[in-house]
Amino acid sequence: MKKLSTFLLFIFFSTLIFSQTGSIRGFVYDKKTGEPIIFTNVYLLNTSHGSSTDVNGYFVISKIPKGDFTLKISSLGYEEKTIPVKIKPNDILSLKIELEPASKMLSAVEISAERQASRTESQVSIEKITSKDITQMPAIGGTADLAQYMQVLPGVVFTGDQGGQLYIRGGSAIQNKVLLDGMVIFNPFHSIGLFSVFETDIIRNADIFTGGFGAKYGGRLSSVMDITTRDGNKKTTQGKFGASTFGANILLEGPIFKEDTSRSFTLSYLLTAKNSYLSYSSKKIYSYIDGSLPYDFLDLYGKLTLAADNGSKLNLFGFNFTDKVNKYKSIANFDWSNKGVGGNFIILPGNSSALIEAVFAYSDYTVNMEETTTGDKKTSNIGGFNVGITTTNYYGKDQFKFGLEMLGNTTKTKVNSLEQTDYSTELGAFAIYKGIWGKLVYEPSFRLSYYASIGEVSPEPRLALKYNITDSWRIKAATGLYSQSFIDTKSDRDIVNLFTGYLTIAPDGMNIVRSFRGEELNSYLQKSTHFIFGTEIDLTRTLTLNIEGYYKTMNNLVSLNRYKDDLEHLEYGENPVPDYFTKDYAVENGKAYGMDISLKYDDDRLYIWTVYSLGKVTREDELVEYSPHYDRRHNVNVLLSYQMGLDRSWEVSLRWNYGSGFPYTPTAGAQELLDFQSGINSDYVYSNGELKQIYGQYNSKRLPEYHRLDFSAKKKFTLSKRSLLELNLSVTNIYNRENMFYYDRISGQRVDQLPIMPSFGMLLTF
Repeated sequence: MKKLSTFLLFIFFSTLIFSQTGSIRGFVYDKKTGEPIIFTNVYLLNTSHGSSTDVNGYFVISKIPKGDFTLKISSLGYEEKTIPVKIKPNDILSLKIELEPASKMLSAVEISAERQASRTESQVSIEKITSKDITQMPAIGGTADLAQYMQVLPGVVFTGDQGGQLYIRGGSAIQNKVLLDGMVIFNPFHSIGLFSVFETDIIRNADIFTGGFGAKYGGRLSSVMDITTRDGNKKTTQGKFGASTFGANILLEGPIFKEDTSRSFTLSYLLTAKNSYLSYSSKKIYSYIDGSLPYDFLDLYGKLTLAADNGSKLNLFGFNFTDKVNKYKSIANFDWSNKGVGGNFIILPGNSSALIEAVFAYSDYTVNMEETTTGDKKTSNIGGFNVGITTTNYYGKDQFKFGLEMLGNTTKTKVNSLEQTDYSTELGAFAIYKGIWGKLVYEPSFRLSYYASIGEVSPEPRLALKYNITDSWRIKAATGLYSQSFIDTKSDRDIVNLFTGYLTIAPDGMNIVRSFRGEELNSYLQKSTHFIFGTEIDLTRTLTLNIEGYYKTMNNLVSLNRYKDDLEHLEYGENPVPDYFTKDYAVENGKAYGMDISLKYDDDRLYIWTVYSLGKVTREDELVEYSPHYDRRHNVNVLLSYQMGLDRSWEVSLRWNYGSGFPYTPTAGAQELLDFQSGINSDYVYSNGELKQIYGQYNSKRLPEYHRLDFSAKKKFTLSKRSLLELNLSVTNIYNRENMFYYDRISGQRVDQLPIMPSFGMLLTF
């Protein structure tokens, strides 16, 4: 009885103490533009209470004892600000904070919010990218782009400048999920792999998860690219115009209804357009290249932002991205279009620190290809909607996030006379808890996904951990289960294949195998398991080392059946003929493992990032184990950027990339097949038959190693208080390395990647 009384007394006093605390919540904005400032330090002086702003500029500091304090706000590139605050019991103080851009560079000894987040966030296999990071890349074609920056990330493999795609830690391209302001985007990279559909200047933040991502994200096996765009300027109208030998771009933004004491809201707009005219300019400027560069694209994007004074806001956006390749290597015409509309909103409830976010969107992607030699046509379309809502609650330094989402898609693929249409609905529910216990950061999460086309429920537990051994040394780990129903119909005989057909697994409507290696298939849902372990070490104030090892298994991978009608492997007299010689689709298993090492140096002027990735990917089909065409053992990237001059108006950048050779299937020979349409009267001596390729052992050879050095230099000129002119010179493949792309199976000749390509451009800010 005495122990019970003591316990109840403890609970009473604990509750009493907790009830004497209060909270501060708010948003931090740029005073000149009204744009939220992300990753900003917000803390109470002479206390341990503090936080940093998220991608919306939002922060919460809770469980603060009652009393008078001084709130300090600091962010790199802005003047520091202090605000006296009075904390009352059971009260939430809401603030709207504006920071003035710094007139001079802040001292490098400032503790950045990014460095602070490395101690309080799990951050396993994630890179947070801003537009500033992207512009530190050599500006190929006069424009730095997310596609170029993605290629230097740990664990990312890029297969080519022309038609190449990104493969992340052993996953295929279809296993990468791309979100733009919460909207699902298909194929965000143009046929010339130097450019994405995203305009660099509108990117507020891009979270790139190369593995181990939390339960917020579902429907993909390998990686997530979560891209958030910034709002239009709420204070004044401004814009940018750029042009280069590759293409041109323009950005306009400004307020429709300015911030005013007579109203409690603002309405702003943001418009961008980006195009390539490389198919025309290359004929004159790059005429030394074998054939022109037949790449054209046009990207249009628009956004409206309605923002309330308390931080709640509504975004409406739409886009139309197009890509066109005319007579690629004189063998094919290719084009795709990607269009969509959507919106998202943030609601800040009255007397609560919770944050409610929601998204609603519809997009449509269509790709077409016509072979000029045979006239064969292929087309694929995927269109659908996604809606979701997420609530985040804050408890001191801990967070609890939960949400629901629904996706519906229609996929249509037609190859000549064969056509397949599938419908799918995916439902997801998730919960994530992020807590800090002493030096341990833990983030358990759980996702429940339902795939209607398969009729399966997939429970997916996930976990991320980080332990702060010291302030400068941390270890981390993550694991989780993942699932996916989308597949592509891309042939994997060659590295280069511009066309990708999208389908949803639907066993009842697909001509698919019923067993794998002698065992009956009870499920066709593709699944993956991630295991990641790593360490972070702050070697100095400006030098950070990051090491991660990973192991990933992939099961029930559905793909085109390469053995269909391949009776050479059929054992004599085998009856009935096995499924894997008759079905259109087969099932495979796979695994990927490796290690990523990155060393980053970042001081006042000099930025150096060195990345080494060691990896191995294997796939196992019905008969053999093989390496897919994107299996690259060694990949090295070195990025250097330096600002010169007292006013930092000069900037030079270098990027060097090395990669070991990709696997490919050699051509063993060719055979002419005669159709004998005239029967016994056919002239088999002079008739022209169809040429059939005879392939060697699957992916038994490797292409030569790849390496390339890119360079760019920029010079800024101040024209007026609001106008700035930037001139840039860039050189791609500066020492003109002949990097092999692939072998032409018909001629037997090698086809190389891009040779040396200088470009000149300008960017006018007004």
